[in-house]
Order: sequence, then C-alpha cells, then structure tokens
Amino acid sequence: MTVEAARAAMVGEATALPAESVPLQTANGRVLAEDVAAVRAQPPFTNSAMDGWAVRATDTPGALTVVGESAAGHGYEGVLSAGQATRIFTGAALPDGADSVVIQENATRDGDQVTVPAAAPGDNIREAGKDFRAGDILLTHGTRIDPWRLSLAASAGRAEVSVHRKPRIAILSTGEEIVEAPATPGPFQIYDSGAPALKVMCEAWGAEASKLSGIRDQLDAVIAAMRGADADLIVTVGGASVGDHDLVRSAAESLGIAYRVESVAVRPGKPTFFGVLADGRRLLGLPGNPASAFVCAELFLKPLIAAWTGAPPAPRMATARLAEPLSANGAREHWMRAKLTYADGGLVAQPYRDQDSSLVTVFAAADALLKRPMSAPASAAGDLVEVLLLDRAG
Repeated sequence: MTVEAARAAMVGEATALPAESVPLQTANGRVLAEDVAAVRAQPPFTNSAMDGWAVRATDTPGALTVVGESAAGHGYEGVLSAGQATRIFTGAALPDGADSVVIQENATRDGDQVTVPAAAPGDNIREAGKDFRAGDILLTHGTRIDPWRLSLAASAGRAEVSVHRKPRIAILSTGEEIVEAPATPGPFQIYDSGAPALKVMCEAWGAEASKLSGIRDQLDAVIAAMRGADADLIVTVGGASVGDHDLVRSAAESLGIAYRVESVAVRPGKPTFFGVLADGRRLLGLPGNPASAFVCAELFLKPLIAAWTGAPPAPRMATARLAEPLSANGAREHWMRAKLTYADGGLVAQPYRDQDSSLVTVFAAADALLKRPMSAPASAAGDLVEVLLLDRAG
C-alpha cells in the first residue's frame, strides 16, 4: 500500500473524539470543538493610541484650557466643550466631545493652558471595535490553540473553551534485547530509545500517552499487555515483521484484529501495519529500528492523533531545492532524513549520506524528511523536492 493510501485508511478509523470544557489557561495545544465568538467589542470604547492631549479638531491649532485627565481604567467623565483639552494616556478612553489626540511631544503646557498644533479628526485614536466586534467569530472549530490564539480567546472574554478529548495511547515496546536506563544492559542488549521518544511525541502532538515496558518475547506476555492496555490506540514498537521472534502480529490476530493496512511501500518502515481489534481499539505496529519508527510516526501516528483531536491530518510539507544530486529511487517511497538551510530566498535540503534506519544521531540532527517518490528518476542539485518539516526546538 502506498504511504498516502495507508494514511487515508488509518485516518478513516479516527474520527474526532467527544468535546470537553477546559479552563482557557490549560487549553494550549488543544483543538477547538466549537467556534469562539467575542462577548463584546475590542476595544470596547474609543481610546487613545498615544500619550498626549484629547482635543476637538475644530479647536486646533491654538491654546486650550486643560479641564481634566483620562488614564487607562479611569476615564474623564465630563464632556469636552469648545476650547478645552484633557490630558490623556495610551489606552485611555477618549472623552465625549473629543475626536482626536495630539501627541505630547507636539504640545506645550503652561499651567492650565496647553498650546497644540493643527489636528484632524481621528488622529492617534483607536475606534471602538477596531480589532473585533461583539458576536464576531474569532476562532473556528478545528483550530489548534497556541499562545497567540489563547490571547485572542481571552480578549474575547472566554474563561473556558470546548476542545476535543485527547486520545489515549499506550506504547508497547517488545524485544529481549531492549532495556530501559538506568538498568545495566547485558552483553547482547541495547537501551530503549524508541518508546520513550514516541511517548513524548504523542504528548507533543496532543495525546495522553503511557509506556508499557518490560514485555518479553513471549506470545502470552504480548497478548496480555495488549489486552490490558486502556487506550484508544495501542502503538507497538518492534516485532511487526515476520521473523521467528516477531510476535506482535500473532498477538494482534489472537485479539481479533481486522487489518486496514498490512504493510506499506515505504523506506524505512515497510513492516508498518494498522488495524482494529475486536473490542474496537486501534493498533498501529511500528518497526523496531528507531529511525524507521520515527519516520512512520511522522507519516501515520501524528495524522492519527490530529484526526482524533479534530485537527487537519495532512503532514506539514514544504518545497526545497536539493543541495546535491540523488540517484534514482526504487519501488518504495523513500523518506530521507535531511538538514534544511535557507539560501537565495528559499529552503535548501541536504540529505544525510547515511540513511541507516538504526541511526538515532542522524534523526536527532535532521529537521526534515525529504520525500523521494516511488521510482523517482535521478535528481540534480537544485531540483525541487518535497520535504516534511519536523518540529525541532532550534
């Protein structure tokens, strides 16, 4: 199955989860299950954009009598009459009768008189509703909250928002060769680098994740771990192929799996599979090599989580120019770890020379996956390619 067809088959089994109301301050990263409308206008009153003097434009230029002050949170309650001015500060309400603000640098005060230059109606003021008006839809259903959107919802008067429930994901790592730090590995064992990273990925992508560890390469143990996982999705790492010690498929079949994807024409990650267990839980089988697992997590697990949380499931793709030639690709779609730079007004993708699926160092350095389509011809330096952008700290 192609990558696109496999992703569509998986996402088709992940409709948006029910909504729940959460405090706005805890909503960062969550996906809205409702439209957010403004409770009132912003700003709710016409106010000054500068420190200065509130005046009537028809009274300028000239010397005006200072009759009061308007500060943020404490407006001038009178009405500005002919020949009058009030001191005003940024964000303060424009007094009734005033229609412009003269900035303080352009005015000269002498006791209760202030001399101002010519002003025009609307100078240095912000009209009520300039940002938005009461009832305006500010954020739509399916929008992911970030700090800037959270600020917008707060300015709209919202203390809570309705968001889709987070999917619950159980990560099951199998393999006699796997141990978890700080345990001391035996002579033929390695540290588990896949499951811990996948747990963090799931949480960053909007899920609740738990890690099931210490599962031995025994069919009964794998079946018991799968059966006991309280989750919407079980993600297995390793054991997805057909070797003598690959027990994940057998365990899944004993739990009545109905396959939606049995393997994918992708490099790395061909053994990846997906299905629905008899009790309705979903199961995603990822390869054991870390790079293979991480590539397939980006291609399939991240879109699955997005679909469950109500967000668009399509990967975040961009176009870049190749930094060096690439030979023709084979029959499987190849997603190469690459480093991005910016030059001559666009992105440049430099694929790493060694794409071995066991190399964690390469994945840690990469900030994109470069897509090589099935049977793609050789490409020259400077050719345009598609890249999937990875979420990197910097």
